[in-house]
Amino acid sequence: MTEELRVVIAGGGTAGHVSPMIAIADALRRMAPGAEITAVGTDSGLETRLVPEAGYELRTIAKVPMPRRPSMDLLKLPFRFSAAIKAAGRILDEAGAQAVLGVGGYVCTPVYLAARKRKLPIFVHEANARAGLANKVGARYARGVGAAFGGTGLPGAKVVGMPMRGNVATMDRAALREGAREALGLAPGVPALVVTGGSSGAASVNAAIAGSLPELAAAGIQVLHITGRDKVVLDESGNPLAAPGYRQVEYIDSMDQAYAAADLMVARSGAGTVCELAVAGTPAVLVPLPIGNGEQRLNAADLVAAGGALLVDDADFTPEYVAATVIPLLLDDAELDRMGKAAAGQGRSDAAEAMAAMILDSLGRQAPPRPAVMGS
Repeated sequence: MTEELRVVIAGGGTAGHVSPMIAIADALRRMAPGAEITAVGTDSGLETRLVPEAGYELRTIAKVPMPRRPSMDLLKLPFRFSAAIKAAGRILDEAGAQAVLGVGGYVCTPVYLAARKRKLPIFVHEANARAGLANKVGARYARGVGAAFGGTGLPGAKVVGMPMRGNVATMDRAALREGAREALGLAPGVPALVVTGGSSGAASVNAAIAGSLPELAAAGIQVLHITGRDKVVLDESGNPLAAPGYRQVEYIDSMDQAYAAADLMVARSGAGTVCELAVAGTPAVLVPLPIGNGEQRLNAADLVAAGGALLVDDADFTPEYVAATVIPLLLDDAELDRMGKAAAGQGRSDAAEAMAAMILDSLGRQAPPRPAVMGS
């Protein structure tokens, strides 16, 4: 009788880490029924809500970020990091882990190092075009590395695409459109702009959209504005901004509905968003985060080059840009259709299954055959 598979998955912070981690866990359960999967995160990220909601046990360890400047925190770093590795090791031991999968984030480095000490096979998925520090560490010891984009520089990385849960991976945008618009409070037959800055929001994008509402309304365009948690857009009186054809929400769980409802989406170019836009075939204007190591611009590069999206710098995404570029595009059905088809040509929808198969094959377990990869 084959022993049940026991895998520890690690990652957290933003939806960009948590969502692909859960998608791979879901694929493991489908492909290896009875698999026992334990997630490791911190007690402050979105994983605290999303992992239990997905039906997985979440264990937490302390977040140990690198201090940005000399301080007492820097002196304490070795002790905190050592404690995090020990805590990760206890979780691996208690879970009886046979393998570890990491997707990036602060929590992953201690888990990778604890797994290496125990000689457990390590698997890594890198979501961004430019790899993060944790996954650079994990990839050095990994038995298998998957990436959403090429050019990460991780040794032995195989481009598999972005793991995503079934509601996005299998969505039919045209079939979902009418129901999605009704569910999201959007009118049928009216051009729809959906704006999102990701789970944490984008204050500069929010401000530009707020300043564009008169022009958008005059053009007959309705707006669903996903502002980000705790980033409600307020009017001059301090009340939530309201306008004809405009609806704001802080967060929605059903992003497949947002992709289906939108004629055009304005978004940050986080790796998950870029890959989901491609699978959905939703035209987009991408506004890369202006801070960090530039990975969001790299994430967007292939989709933009294919003609499925426009790219605009954060500083240039203004009410003037909305009036000159976004509004005319929203009123051009032929161009939106062309962009949608170009985006769909970049979509890959089986990354979660590819990562699950990588783990199962490496452990000598028979993975069921997978359908052909969609897109290119």
